[in-house]
Amino acid sequence: MRTLISTAFMSLDGVVEAPGGEPGYRNAGWTFKDVEFLPEAYDIKGREQEEATAMLLGRISYQAFSPVWPGMEDFADYKGMPKYVVSTTLGEDDLVTNWGETTILRSLGEVAALKETEGGPIIVHGSASLNRALSDAGLIDRYHLLVFPLLLGAGKRLFSTTDKDAQRLKLVEHAVYANGLQLNVFDVVR
Repeated sequence: MRTLISTAFMSLDGVVEAPGGEPGYRNAGWTFKDVEFLPEAYDIKGREQEEATAMLLGRISYQAFSPVWPGMEDFADYKGMPKYVVSTTLGEDDLVTNWGETTILRSLGEVAALKETEGGPIIVHGSASLNRALSDAGLIDRYHLLVFPLLLGAGKRLFSTTDKDAQRLKLVEHAVYANGLQLNVFDVVR
């Protein structure tokens, strides 16, 4: 079974919305404007590209990333990697042609089937709504969380507010950086 890894930039109060400056959110760009940049705090991002063998995105994140990421040197390793987009509304004509093979999945059942295929880890970037649904369905195996020392208040959250049984996590890697960022890598305990 393939490992499904959720990776996120997250404020201390759990907000994941618009870390890079996406429009429509009052605190957009909080990862760049509110915390000093230290390259070592982002080492996990390079490791993710080296270790992942596929990327899973929700529709909104796909539509935000696909016009930009294919041409960015920082994300070059993702270009040829197979991508899967979970959407009930996207059609084949909505997919970009310069970002490698992309497959539309129509349900969480199709995501579960993808996890059963041969291959290495699948990385989920952004995709707050998809992350909540994947977590509620028990499909996430690991979290890579880069937690910023900010309280943002309103905004999309990574974790669901669904009333469900407690889910135990095991801390497998942790680091704290001089700028206050914390790296927390958790495996989901089954």
